[in-house]
Amino acid sequence: MAEHLCAVDVGTGSARAGIFDRQGTLMGRAERPIAMNRSAESHAEHDSEDIWAAACAAVRAARDAAGIAPDDVAGISFDATCSTVFRGKDGEQISVSSDGDDRWDTIVWLDHRALAEADECTATRHEVLNYVGGVMSPEMATPKLMWVKRNLPGSWARTGRLFDLADFLTHKASGSLARSQCTLAAKWTYLAHEREGWRHDFFAAVGLADIFDHAGLPTRASPVGSDLGPLSSEAAAALGLTTTCRVGAGLIDAFAGALGVIGGRPGIERHLALIAGTSSCLMAMSAAPRAFAGVWGPYYGAALPDLWLSEGGQSATGALLDHVIRWHGAGGEPDAAMHRRITDRIMQLRAAEGLDLAGRLHVLPDFHGNRSPLADPHAVGVISGLTLDASFDSLCRLYWRTAVAIALGIRHVLEALNANGYGIDTLHVTGGHTRNPLLMELYADATGCTVVEPLGSDAVLLGTAMAAAAASGLYPGLEAACTAMRQEGRARRPNEAARPRFDRDYRVFLEMHRQRQALDAIG
Repeated sequence: MAEHLCAVDVGTGSARAGIFDRQGTLMGRAERPIAMNRSAESHAEHDSEDIWAAACAAVRAARDAAGIAPDDVAGISFDATCSTVFRGKDGEQISVSSDGDDRWDTIVWLDHRALAEADECTATRHEVLNYVGGVMSPEMATPKLMWVKRNLPGSWARTGRLFDLADFLTHKASGSLARSQCTLAAKWTYLAHEREGWRHDFFAAVGLADIFDHAGLPTRASPVGSDLGPLSSEAAAALGLTTTCRVGAGLIDAFAGALGVIGGRPGIERHLALIAGTSSCLMAMSAAPRAFAGVWGPYYGAALPDLWLSEGGQSATGALLDHVIRWHGAGGEPDAAMHRRITDRIMQLRAAEGLDLAGRLHVLPDFHGNRSPLADPHAVGVISGLTLDASFDSLCRLYWRTAVAIALGIRHVLEALNANGYGIDTLHVTGGHTRNPLLMELYADATGCTVVEPLGSDAVLLGTAMAAAAASGLYPGLEAACTAMRQEGRARRPNEAARPRFDRDYRVFLEMHRQRQALDAIG
């Protein structure tokens, strides 16, 4: 009997694939780059066929690395960024780019072209906003669709199917037009907890009364890990698998990470998943809905059945540290070697100056808006305390204080969650930030929480493998798969001696938010 699982994770710059055994052990992993087109300021597009080809190549390489046969894989599932794919009635690619090239058929999650449309959605004060934190983000699907209809009417007229990227990949794999409850509830204003999940009056209010003529959306969404059928013969050949492999309804990448680190844990309301890379997502689950401004959700069944999920986030974290390196005169290309060189020097500087290093330098990290808890996509970053020093050490000091600001932003979101019914005291961190020793230290010390780093596997891929395990029947359901496949981690507790320093920094952080708002009110 086949007892291995394949998970595919499509991020902002690459597609990754992992092969797991039924206990959740990663057997083989591979990664392939994907293309991005920057057709205009605040615009970003993918080529969905390029993504599919990269996913297929990664799966073939991961299976080779695992040393297993194609028919050893019982199930496959996909997670991806919340990017939006446009297809014609016959499945052809439809351009969402200002250059008109149909290759660029996918609006990337980080694309902020639809800021004005997002504000219009918020102004409706419709009931659906109660389940997105009260404010529509330009990173969600509805404003992006509004923008395309208004600005690319020819593309809109040709559009016959719309997908969140994870749903597009399960469609390519199985031929199914099902959509995941995760993607629809989190990004498409679908109310999974209600008998009639779609609010037609909301779409009419924002000029999208015809969305169901163009999107091919189902009446009901499919829970994460639902069996969508076997791989098609074409997909099986491309992936290097077989048509006995079942395809599981997928999920957004951050939600997969949440499954991978807190799925199946007892006392789940004490635990928060921090999926941290280019941006950061904070995922908390509860038995009862907790709706409040500034945190997306609550989404019903968006990860685990019968649980509500609240999602906070920071729109630029890893991307912000990269930006600081590029921006500073002593910086350059923000590759892994440059990050290591900077963090090594910071450790040396701190050995001499302690936590007071660059203590008058303060950063407000909202360079790409504030996703949570202010829910202000128009917010901008602030740096206070600059001098004429342009040396490499000045770059290191700015990098350090930017990392502090990122951690204080996590504290800001945590306080909002805990003020609204959660009791979170443990952060489970996965993603690229686990390779940054400064951030991992700061997440504990600046928040006062225990920080757990998963061991032995990629938690985002693991969460997606759990969905594949449920779809393939290796376990009776997603909860059972999470419990059986969960991996343990290494815990880091906060340094109590650091608390006064970061309490002081946090007071400055909140005051900078207040002052920025005051300046905006003047101007």
